[in-house]
Amino acid sequence: MAMNLVRTLMPEQDAEIRAKNFEEVTTGYSAEQAILEASRCLQCKKPNCVGGCPVNIDIPAFVKLAAEGRFTEAARKIKESSSLPAICGRVCPQETQCEGLCVLDKKGAAVAIGALEMFVADWERTHEGYAAPKEKAKNGKRVAVIGSGPASLAASGDLIREGFEVTVFEALHELGGVLTYGIPEFRLPKAIVQSEINYLRTAGVVFEKNFVVGKTATIDELLDEDGYDAVFVGTGAGLPVFMNIPGENGVGVYSANEYLTRANLMRAWRDNTTTPIHKPARVVTIGGGNVAMDSARTALRFGATSYIVYRRSLEEMPARKAEVHHAQAEGIIFELLVNPLEILLDEKGIVRGMKCVRMELGEPDATGRRRPKEIAGSEFEIECDAVIIAIGTTPNPLIPATTPGMDVSKHGTIVADENGRTAKPKVYAGGDIVTGAATVILAMGAGKNAVASIKKDLLKD
Repeated sequence: MAMNLVRTLMPEQDAEIRAKNFEEVTTGYSAEQAILEASRCLQCKKPNCVGGCPVNIDIPAFVKLAAEGRFTEAARKIKESSSLPAICGRVCPQETQCEGLCVLDKKGAAVAIGALEMFVADWERTHEGYAAPKEKAKNGKRVAVIGSGPASLAASGDLIREGFEVTVFEALHELGGVLTYGIPEFRLPKAIVQSEINYLRTAGVVFEKNFVVGKTATIDELLDEDGYDAVFVGTGAGLPVFMNIPGENGVGVYSANEYLTRANLMRAWRDNTTTPIHKPARVVTIGGGNVAMDSARTALRFGATSYIVYRRSLEEMPARKAEVHHAQAEGIIFELLVNPLEILLDEKGIVRGMKCVRMELGEPDATGRRRPKEIAGSEFEIECDAVIIAIGTTPNPLIPATTPGMDVSKHGTIVADENGRTAKPKVYAGGDIVTGAATVILAMGAGKNAVASIKKDLLKD
């Protein structure tokens, strides 16, 4: 088969237009574009792409179905391995996973696996509606799932298919975890998240909102009093990390968690919102990951001149290339090789600027990235009236603190083996609560691994 090295680009809103709205940036393939792109797949006998997918989707099979115009069948092929294709197609870092291992990536441009996943998932939802997954007969076992983010949703989907009764306990008033409160509407519409959750609901998953495990009930109470046979903890890493520099307690300094939660969960971007958000004129976001891009691009859409301050160069930036590209196209100002020293406050304690120092890259550190070091005498100030700190997160300590017998690392994460088993019998964990902040698809993979262990442990006979 001849190689087609020309990738079919996903259509998107013009950068100047989308920078002023919260509508989804990408507008999706047409059916003709999807068939054209899917037809590029070489259908390798030993597909590397599958090995690059944390949930082991049969990528060649679904892409072949898409190339034949059998879009709904393609979506349902994905759902044999993944409960959340419309989400993963939008937010997974395909360039470092499945697409990064595509044969065509070595020659020109990888097959647009993520864009095709998004297209077929959207096609099924809008043209056919969701078909209930094929389930095994009920096995009489009940599992409590804590949190409703990607690890928990993936676990719930697999558990219900395997015949378990599943109840998801969510602390907030809306479901979806980081998919709802963390990722902006313009990158992941909340209607998509809710439709994926509704798919699980129609399959039989029960959702309980406003239920704080560790306060409303402990894990031991769920097991001993409520009769659950196992508990899966997928509560993520939702506590912000700060820099511990002067001025961080000033008025106008936000953690990315708070800023994005106000914007996303509380819909602060709507005109009729009941939870408004401060809309400063000049906003500096500190960090170089996807959360920093999300924060800076959200501030831009609220009308701010929006800066990214990152202490390394563009090449070391951990954010997805697509997100960096979108941010640059929209007009985000990148201050690279720059490190904050102090957040400057006025006499009322309100942010008025940030003192920074320029950096240069030295020898590689433990991550393999070159370590930044200060350039003497290069201090300067950026005028701003708000600062968003997006340098990482840690897990909430509530569940470990209220669960005797659970091991916790020095970083506050729950200790679990590669199969999701914790030190406490009948309790499993996966996703960011175990690994620290990572990606949606890695959390989903951890949820699936834990389900395999739950099945093995509870259905021994």
